[in-house]
Amino acid sequence: MLPAGLNFIERGWLSSNSLLLQSPEQAALFDTGYFTHAPQLIGLVKQLLAGQSLDTIVNTHLHSDHCGGNALFQAEFDRLQTHVPVTQKHTVVDWNTQALSFDMTGQTCPRFDASHGTAPDQVLMVCDLPWLAKSSPGHDDDSLIFFQPDHGLLLSADALWEQGFGVVFPELMGGPGFENIATSLDLIDQLKVQVVLPGHGRPFTDVNAALALARSKLDFFAAHPDRHALYAAKVLLKFKLMELQRCDQQVFMEWALSAPLLLLIHAHLFAEVPVLQWLEQLIDQLVERKAMLIDHGCLINN
Repeated sequence: MLPAGLNFIERGWLSSNSLLLQSPEQAALFDTGYFTHAPQLIGLVKQLLAGQSLDTIVNTHLHSDHCGGNALFQAEFDRLQTHVPVTQKHTVVDWNTQALSFDMTGQTCPRFDASHGTAPDQVLMVCDLPWLAKSSPGHDDDSLIFFQPDHGLLLSADALWEQGFGVVFPELMGGPGFENIATSLDLIDQLKVQVVLPGHGRPFTDVNAALALARSKLDFFAAHPDRHALYAAKVLLKFKLMELQRCDQQVFMEWALSAPLLLLIHAHLFAEVPVLQWLEQLIDQLVERKAMLIDHGCLINN
């Protein structure tokens, strides 16, 4: 499915997938996953590179599950060049965590450096292959997808999965998120994509089916923004427990009550229910769906 020198690294949902490219002159990695999985990913990358050093990191966007491993990779590999969306380069250099998403979501991302900014419509030559960066707002306003026209490969990040797309975070904060998702899906539809390498889930080739499903989900969320907001809140809770694996329920609730995005979702759409009661209801629903367990006052990822 992939040309020689490309290795797609599929991860669990706490970490994004990664794409490792290797040529005699260069080795590059698209996205580095969540920080807790970085040692494992470094070990796998070193095994695949078989003694060659990693030269380049390219981030599709700066959510913690896509760039959380950057810091450890930069500590491990000398002279590593790190490319981030150009709109966020100075934000990274200044390490403005309020402008980045980490504070808002209550997630963790160790500080890293950015040496280059990638602009929409810029072509990056990576391991002798041109990758066209395209703006893909919706899930994240600064997000990029990367298209490799020679082989019809699309690194779709969280703009398109086989079963949908990522949480539409700008919509939760009053932005035009749903409209931008539609624009990003239309853009993908215009590209001559043969294989989609998504940010989460397996690679797939039935692009039309994935686009149709994504548009159906988008129509539902646009018609029922409260359902999207509930989905987003549950994703944030589940993500944190995937990071911790197990946590005292009271401690977990204290974290949830300190996560600004959860509080924003509650205030905008569910303020008629006291926030603590609302969070308890969400946790009960996740337990019902067996996404987490409760054992003697301890929440356990499942």
